[in-house]
Amino acid sequence: MTDAVIGRISGIVIDCPDPTALAAFYEPLLGASRVHDSADWVTLDAGPGLPTVSLQRNDRFSAPDWTTGQPPQQLHLDVLVDDLDQAQEKVLALGAVLLEGSDKPIGYRVYADPVGHPFCLVTPEGLG
Repeated sequence: MTDAVIGRISGIVIDCPDPTALAAFYEPLLGASRVHDSADWVTLDAGPGLPTVSLQRNDRFSAPDWTTGQPPQQLHLDVLVDDLDQAQEKVLALGAVLLEGSDKPIGYRVYADPVGHPFCLVTPEGLG
């Protein structure tokens, strides 16, 4: 690292009511595998050079509301895909929900994971 760089992302942590259950959603979404699995913490490895995604138990978790902002989303993931329609079919089968007002045919769409965290499927056209 250069002097101007303080650090690099090594992992992303997502609060949820049941880490083991939510891991079953994120494993196929990200092509990740579990490297740690307990009732309170699951860590997923998405591959070399990528940050880990960890799911942390939070018994007071309250899902953010994408449209009203109450409670506000504080973080979301953008997942790069080649085809929105094909990816949508797969994430809906895993338990995701397409959020109202996000039915854009090109670029990106916004979903909620099974416990309500917003995430986006994006195509290269949507990155610009």
